[in-house]
Amino acid sequence: MKFSKIAIALLVGLFFLSSVPVSHAVEKVKVGYLHTLAVDGQMWLGVHKGYFKEQGLELEPVVFTSGVPLMQALSGGSVDVAIMGAVISNFPSRGVGKIFLINDIEYDTAMLFARPETGAKSIKDVKGQKVTTVKGTTAHVFLHNALKANGMDSNKDLELVSMDMAGAVSAFIAGATPFVCTWAPFQVQIRDKVPGAVMLSSAKEFYPQAAIIGGWVAANKYYDEHKDVLKKLIKAWTKANDELMAKPEESLKLIHEKAYSNIPFSDIQTSWKAEKCETSQTWAKLYEDGTVSKWIGQVEQVFVEIGSIGNWVDPKEFFDPKLYLEIVKK
Repeated sequence: MKFSKIAIALLVGLFFLSSVPVSHAVEKVKVGYLHTLAVDGQMWLGVHKGYFKEQGLELEPVVFTSGVPLMQALSGGSVDVAIMGAVISNFPSRGVGKIFLINDIEYDTAMLFARPETGAKSIKDVKGQKVTTVKGTTAHVFLHNALKANGMDSNKDLELVSMDMAGAVSAFIAGATPFVCTWAPFQVQIRDKVPGAVMLSSAKEFYPQAAIIGGWVAANKYYDEHKDVLKKLIKAWTKANDELMAKPEESLKLIHEKAYSNIPFSDIQTSWKAEKCETSQTWAKLYEDGTVSKWIGQVEQVFVEIGSIGNWVDPKEFFDPKLYLEIVKK
């Protein structure tokens, strides 16, 4: 009798366990990103508010110093998706990666600085001088557009020295290079360590004619095989983006606390003003009417002019708006 009771208890226990729904396995996604608010703001907000987790995703963020090595990592399979600025108009146009989500417009994130001893007062003063930046990135695109607007050619009218941005800014601070073209938040170091540094120009002077779009790119194979995951990423991003738009101060404080506590909160506020974000519904309209494709194509044309890529390719070949519109327009 005692054995029967134990057996019954075991059977009841097994029945109970079998009736409990098995939770789906969490999908891990390796996300390469640049540590600048215009690139990683929505990602960090979504991570710390649990929006990606709600979609059954666990992000594995991997930081990079610029978009070029990040796209190389995407091509090599080290990351599944990548978030970056102007470089989304470069490698994908050559068949490396597919753009599936737009973050923002980098309205005023890039800037050109001169050391005080140069005596430079305007962008025209860089003609014939050495300018340090990262070739093929948002900063380079801005510099090319700024020089072109002032009758100069970045390929001919100055000596362009390329290194990673941390190194470029360090060289500028040390006085090893007279001019640097950088992006937020590196201007914080310049402000603090080079009193008298002159900002000769910034990206807002050339908006919207030279609007720089930033966003998310999926590796080709990942795009082909994991559209379900990309849709979940879009759902989580959408929730974070709209919260950032609706409650910017509250959202920025959380982003600052979790991801940017090494710099003053006022600098995060400045970075926020340097980008243009839109609500998810507004982005949907910009996807549909061709505005996003146009902006991507504008930057791609700059890459053609500076010799980073060959022939211009219609962004329709490497930008897929359908996944986003499917989610947002439901």
